[in-house]
Amino acid sequence: MPHFVIDCSENVIRLKSADDIMQEVFNAAMSTGLFVESEIKVRINPFSYYNNGNSLNDFIHVFGYIMEGRDTDQKSRLSKAIVTSLNTILPEVPVISINIKDFERATYFNKTMI
Repeated sequence: MPHFVIDCSENVIRLKSADDIMQEVFNAAMSTGLFVESEIKVRINPFSYYNNGNSLNDFIHVFGYIMEGRDTDQKSRLSKAIVTSLNTILPEVPVISINIKDFERATYFNKTMI
């Protein structure tokens, strides 16, 4: 169920492969014990055009979407695990951040629920 969408400057995937970056996010999410492995989805969007504080500094921002029901401490640990993990493999990237949003169980629907 959790979806992690990674936005980053294009140069970031020259420093580490997209597969390596996505696997790092996957592994960090798994390490929290909050999710079932088969349900974790990770995608990456490298940008060639961006304005990052009126600069072209490299960046990574992860948008995490998870099913409601986790408390603030769990979401905080998830955020810290992912940013720490990305910082370990890409210490030269000056901006690494994440935000977590909840899916509402009442309004979430997918094909398997038909």
